[in-house]
Amino acid sequence: MNPLERQWKAMQKQLTELGKQAGRARGQARRRMKRLERRTRVAVARALRKTEPQVRQALAEATRVGRGLRAGVRAGTAAYRAGARTKR
Repeated sequence: MNPLERQWKAMQKQLTELGKQAGRARGQARRRMKRLERRTRVAVARALRKTEPQVRQALAEATRVGRGLRAGVRAGTAAYRAGARTKR
């Protein structure tokens, strides 16, 4: 067997080993990505569940404050209009 054939066989052997390693790395990366996606999905869902009631409460409170403010403005306007203005 001449040196070129030996080199060729060695290269083929290395190539098959690299192919195996690449397949393993791809599988591990796929598993890592799935796990990361699942953890992210769970964290986002948990954050939404935790904050949604607080956001709803804050929105309801802001609505109440806005309603009170509008009522106060209306009352002030009515009082100003009904006030004793002197006519000359």
